[in-house]
Order: sequence, then C-alpha cells, then structure tokens
Amino acid sequence: MSVTISKKTARRAMILKMAAKMFREYGFASATMRDLAKNIGIEAASLYNHIKSKNEMLEEIVTGMANDCKEHLEDIEQKNTTALVKIESLIRFHTQMMLYHSEEYSVMVNEWMHLGPSVLPQFIADRRDYVKRMEAIIQKGIDGNWLKPIMPYVVVLNILSSVRGLEFWHKSSKTHTAEEMEENMVKHLLGALKD
Repeated sequence: MSVTISKKTARRAMILKMAAKMFREYGFASATMRDLAKNIGIEAASLYNHIKSKNEMLEEIVTGMANDCKEHLEDIEQKNTTALVKIESLIRFHTQMMLYHSEEYSVMVNEWMHLGPSVLPQFIADRRDYVKRMEAIIQKGIDGNWLKPIMPYVVVLNILSSVRGLEFWHKSSKTHTAEEMEENMVKHLLGALKD
C-alpha cells in the first residue's frame, strides 16, 4: 500500500512541477488542463484522478512556496545571530529558491492574484506579515549600526526584486554557475546595505 501511495505522491509532484512550468511560461489564465495533460503524456480525463482543478494546482504551488518562505523566516528569527547574518540568510534563501525552484517561485510571485477567494485573503495577509518581519530584521541592522539608514521597506523591495531578476539568468546561456550567481547576489546586496 505504501508503494501505491508513494507512486501517487510522486505522480502528483510531477504534475505540479509541470503545472508550475506551464503557469510560468504561459500565465495561469492561459494554461489549460488539456495542455497540461498533453505535456505530461496522459489523457485529460486521467489528470482529474490526481488533481481536481487548475485552481487546486495553483493553490498548492503558491501556498507550498509561501510556507517554505515562512518557515525559513521563522527559523532565522529564532537564531541568536546578528541582523546582518539574518539578512544574508534571507538573501541566500530567496536566491536559492529562484535558482533551484524557479518555476514554483515565479508562480508564487507572479500568479498569486489568481488564487481562489478562500485562499487569496490569507495569502495577502501572510505576504504583508512576511514583509513586515523582514523590515524588522533590517531595522535591527540599522539600529545596531551594521547597515546604512535606508528605509527598511525599500531594502525589502530591492532584495526581492533583485531575486526576481534571476529569471533572466534562467533564460540566458548561463555563462555563470548558480553558485557564482548566489555569491555575487549576496555580495552585491549586502555590500549596498553596509556602512
């Protein structure tokens, strides 16, 4: 029985991965269940044995990514380290998400507004809370004289926007490795913040 469950789980994960890729490429509104089934290589009717709807896939992708972000933030908030170390950890985390989970991360960032009414308000509230908590970490860095006195909200926007820019790396010929990209993102973003 566990083999059957793990096969179903693996199949569902593969479907969600393909859905994220399609949502990223075509946008949620333009992607269809029929196209998804074709790309997976199954009949559209068979797809419904694994997933109820396109909205269910979007919700699972977006909330999964958002939960990963929230868990990482909670983890670093608990650590007894400096604000600078925490900010570096946030930059590395978001950079790694965009480098290694780009489809899902891009869907969270770009397609969240298509979430259903039972999920959307909570996602928006959680996103606002996440930004506020990032701002609080940055403010501690400013208060401790580790960072320049820049508006924390602007710093958060700069970090998250820079990470989103890594989408261009995915579309390029990738003359730089993911590791080089991560190290340079950290160096650039932290360097711009330090006094």
